[in-house]
Amino acid sequence: MILTPGDRAVLIRGHTSFLIVARAGRRFPLIIDTFDDEFVQGIMPDDIIAVSAPEGGFVRPAQYLLDLVRLYDQPLLVLPKEHPGSKRLRYLLSAGPEIHLSCGIIRGTHPEQHLLCSGEDLSGGVLSGKDGVIFVENLSGVKSWSYLPNEPLETEQQL
Repeated sequence: MILTPGDRAVLIRGHTSFLIVARAGRRFPLIIDTFDDEFVQGIMPDDIIAVSAPEGGFVRPAQYLLDLVRLYDQPLLVLPKEHPGSKRLRYLLSAGPEIHLSCGIIRGTHPEQHLLCSGEDLSGGVLSGKDGVIFVENLSGVKSWSYLPNEPLETEQQL
């Protein structure tokens, strides 16, 4: 699948989970904080930022998370592998030129940005970006997809 969203995000629904995918749209430093370290990954305009909801849920919080990182430079927090909180993470984010989706990893414990925890229905997919285009490969579990409106979210409109 080849998508040309411009600045819009794309909602990709599987049977039990979903993804929100967008181009970064600009260069910025992505700060990644782990239990004992902090490092910086450079994000380029055509890099992909993806939020995964492995168990489904509400789209709006996933969109908030996407915007916090893509528009407002929110750092990412990575939990240690044995952290009990990883089971409660409903929305996960990864950013980079290519992202591989996997249902076989522990949520929120991978600082490597080429890997993102997904639902089983979207596992095995690969997301990448180049020349303003988002490429989606190996997503056989896609039920539907749509562009999300490119308008300020409710909380931003209220301020």
